[in-house]
Amino acid sequence: MNNTLFSRRNLQFLLNEVIKIEEICSYDYFSDHDRDTFEMILDTADQIARNQLHPYFSEMDKKPPVFKNGRVEVHPMVREWMTQAGEGGWIAASFSYEIGGQQLPVTIRTATSFMFSAANYSAAVYPVLTTGAAGLIATFGSEKLQQTYLPTMFAGKWQGTMALTEPQAGSSLADIRTRAIPTETDHYLIKGEKIFISAGDHDGVDNIVNLVLAKIEGAPAGVKGISLFVVPRLRPTEDGLIYNDVTTSGTFHKMGYKGAPITHLSFGDNGDCHGYLVGEAHHGLTYMFRMMNETRLEVGNAAAAIASASYYNALNYAQERLQGRRASAKDLLQPMVPIIEHADIKRMLLFQRAIVEGSLSLLLQCSKYADLCQVEQEEQKEHYELLLDLLTPIAKSYPSEMGIQSTSYGLQIHGGYGYCDEYPQEQLYRDIRIHPIHEGTTTIQGIDLLGRKVQMQKGIAFPLFVAQVEKAIEDANQDQDLSPYAERLKGGLTALIEVTDRLVGTSAVDPELILADSALYLELFGLVAIAWQWLLQGTTAQRALQTDPSERETSFYQGKILTLRYFFHYELSKYHGLALRLGERDGLTVRSGVEDFED
Repeated sequence: MNNTLFSRRNLQFLLNEVIKIEEICSYDYFSDHDRDTFEMILDTADQIARNQLHPYFSEMDKKPPVFKNGRVEVHPMVREWMTQAGEGGWIAASFSYEIGGQQLPVTIRTATSFMFSAANYSAAVYPVLTTGAAGLIATFGSEKLQQTYLPTMFAGKWQGTMALTEPQAGSSLADIRTRAIPTETDHYLIKGEKIFISAGDHDGVDNIVNLVLAKIEGAPAGVKGISLFVVPRLRPTEDGLIYNDVTTSGTFHKMGYKGAPITHLSFGDNGDCHGYLVGEAHHGLTYMFRMMNETRLEVGNAAAAIASASYYNALNYAQERLQGRRASAKDLLQPMVPIIEHADIKRMLLFQRAIVEGSLSLLLQCSKYADLCQVEQEEQKEHYELLLDLLTPIAKSYPSEMGIQSTSYGLQIHGGYGYCDEYPQEQLYRDIRIHPIHEGTTTIQGIDLLGRKVQMQKGIAFPLFVAQVEKAIEDANQDQDLSPYAERLKGGLTALIEVTDRLVGTSAVDPELILADSALYLELFGLVAIAWQWLLQGTTAQRALQTDPSERETSFYQGKILTLRYFFHYELSKYHGLALRLGERDGLTVRSGVEDFED
């Protein structure tokens, strides 16, 4: 199997030349790190990804978890991997020294997670889920909760999960029914059920720690009455771990991403499920959304990673597969050529590269904003928080939606072989399909972006983003070769501004009509955001070409310019149609009746 899953050179380019991650080391919090330590971490992650995770990529798909005697059995490598993730510090990497972390920038964690997910997404999610759950306990939990749960979670001995979804509620969290009954001690009695819980039960760890949304008896109606609880499968006592009345009702059989179980959990069937309140009562949704936003970036990152593995598999195949001759060839006795010499294959490969590297660039940009939120003060801190909030729906949904198309092209390049399990493309295609669904569907991201993010705090986040893009345009305009692309982005940005002003200005009049096409608005915003990242990459590459680099480096930078050109000519140009549709007010989907869909 081809072992090229991602480009280390591209990661170095984005981190060191575009994002300039070393700048973060000037802050006291990150001052123990430098480029050398980052490279050592990336080297180690690279080796783990290729040599330890990737060999089980296909096997974990063919031997998925088994629900047996009320428990979930997973591949034996899960326990080995969780142990290694704990001992190697991968789970706690971005936490502070005070609670056992390494104070590693989120940006570097994003890069390592990208490599792990490209190698084997099913395996990669186990420690990522634990990191997210531990983050909630570390940020909002009491000292007792932190001391009880964080050390074993960081060690990879206990799995963390996020338990939100219920059978009747789905994404409508206002309608959850899980209840928390107060007691005279430090715990609540939890009663209810949750579905689609990633890694909600398995034998690859010694315990499962669920972060559960529930409503305390007598709480306000709707989302304002939601609280957050730590609900372990086995609860710690002075005498050791005892069963906490958390039952696994079953697992879901999935299209892809089969190496990690998705479970149906039942809490309190026997009236003895103890839950421990995190933070204040009725603030659970606010707390959970902190983890949710981080998780959404992880989802986008994983989608970009899977698309990366697909791209490099397709590239390798296209370089080796002989078929046909150039269209201009007249002599049929000439030898066949590698399919990469055919123009449409090049188009599909450029599409894949544009999506993968553009998405990763945006994800690393968002990750740097997250790091700056941690170390900046006052107004600057607020600006980075607003930019991160605004861009999170795009960073989650664009790689997820476009990653599917990118991976589909990877399969297409393989032809009939791509549809067979002899090659990894069909599994990659199945694995990536979950990403526009979990942790908030694309529709939810669109509603969040248009209905809330561009309007929050009197709409100050959107102008901050516009200023970032305008600066990139101004810098690119200094280069004669890039100036035409700067002007193209200016056109896309202008269209986005006009559409945003129009939609926000009338949203109070008919919110249903405005939000009906919010997914299209999200798509338009995504095109502009990724074009912004490609212009940043192009400006960096163009400057590097002026320093007389080596032949190999020249080829790399020229490849960047070529991919930029592809994205602007083939992808960014789609903004015209999206802006046109978003300017129309016929309410087609709002005003159509149910009867219109009947035979």
